[in-house]
Amino acid sequence: MLHRLCHTSGGSQMANGPRPVHGPLTGVRVVELAGIGPGPFAAMLLADLGADVVRVDRPGGAGIGIAPASDLTNRNKRSVLLDLKGDEGPARVLDLVERADILIEGYRPGVAERLGVGPDACLARNPRLVYGRMTGWGQDGPLAERAGHDIAYLALSGTLSMIGKPDEPPVVPANLVGDYAGGSLYLVVGVLAALQHARGHGEGQVVDAAIVDGAAHLATMIHGMLAAGSWQDRRGANLLDGGCPFYGTYATSDGGHMAVGPLEEKFYAEFAALLGIADAFPDRWDVARWDELRAAVAERFSTRTRAEWTEVFDGTDACVAPVLSLTEAPHHPHLAARSTFVEHGGLTQPAPAPRFSATPVSVRGGPALPGADTAAVAADWDVPGLRPTPHD
Repeated sequence: MLHRLCHTSGGSQMANGPRPVHGPLTGVRVVELAGIGPGPFAAMLLADLGADVVRVDRPGGAGIGIAPASDLTNRNKRSVLLDLKGDEGPARVLDLVERADILIEGYRPGVAERLGVGPDACLARNPRLVYGRMTGWGQDGPLAERAGHDIAYLALSGTLSMIGKPDEPPVVPANLVGDYAGGSLYLVVGVLAALQHARGHGEGQVVDAAIVDGAAHLATMIHGMLAAGSWQDRRGANLLDGGCPFYGTYATSDGGHMAVGPLEEKFYAEFAALLGIADAFPDRWDVARWDELRAAVAERFSTRTRAEWTEVFDGTDACVAPVLSLTEAPHHPHLAARSTFVEHGGLTQPAPAPRFSATPVSVRGGPALPGADTAAVAADWDVPGLRPTPHD
């Protein structure tokens, strides 16, 4: 059963008065200039860890995305509505910046500067500010001002070339590897490292987080293996890219799939015994027979359903797991026991990660609705100019 949380409106947990501890970043203030994709997800990570994240939404919305009430990347945040192209918008952002520790923006290079909220303007107002910039190509270089999306950044970094079968086009891994692993996570690491420096030295700085850089950095181990001669620069031919018959996925009789990964000898022995091929291939490292081994494994998995194979391998060290869908995953017994997914405000969602023993984190509020928290933020960030006027 999913762990259920009491629903609270966005920002209601941050009323005036002493702040309860919501995580290790309690007390850290973040301004997020509204965007899409990796920037909002990075800000959500900071909010999940307890930071007071104020999202600056613009009238009319971001132009692409999902309904605000369902946008889980805006959970645990508060929202104010400002027109950065209007006369007062940039000034109000700078008022927030003066009281903030971190700013996150995901515009193309030069856009924030033209709006009057670029690094120079913000650091002049608050020299200790950490100014986080999330882009695909980075702040400089020949492609810096060009449009792009996750798949292009992965392609140019070399990462996309590794994913898929050798005789087919590279497989698109949703937008998780580039936008979120190569983008959001690196931005969060960067701004927290810069915040540590700012608190120790009183000096803010700009963090240039480019998805293409992060996607390349994710492959550091692979580059080491390539240099050592233990990795071939072609997909589907290596130990960890599906080239190995005991590290991959196999179809079951009902159209499901099982994920297989018993790399270590003792785990493989258990896997082979349970699958019923223990004596067929005495030397699993005989690469010349890998196609035969793959065919044998595939044939065995095709004889039973996913549920039946799950039962066979359940409770063993064979390193085999059923491939679950997004809607199935929350109900797996292990994930349910750990409350890996929670339900908040009627929305099933991944719980904040990682976990902390002294400063627990949680989903405290639903997705921030554009402008819903303007008055509250004006009061407890002490930015009078944000307060709605009678005609608003």
